[in-house]
Amino acid sequence: MKINTRETLHQQIDNLPDDVVEKIAQFTSLITSNSYDKNISEYSDWQKKEWQEFCLSQFFSDDDDIEYSLEDAQEIY
Repeated sequence: MKINTRETLHQQIDNLPDDVVEKIAQFTSLITSNSYDKNISEYSDWQKKEWQEFCLSQFFSDDDDIEYSLEDAQEIY
């Protein structure tokens, strides 16, 4: 990473409210921890079918307040 990128990031963080800086710190902790690597590796060997099933399950999740139809999920070319 270039020094310029680090400096720019430091300047941007210095201008953010404390609650946003806390979220950035939590995110940084997550992505640099060993548990992140373990969670990611769980999905690294998934095949296309498994990803499709996962996406559809998330798309049609009951936790969503918005209802979708099959037409909403179709890709347009």
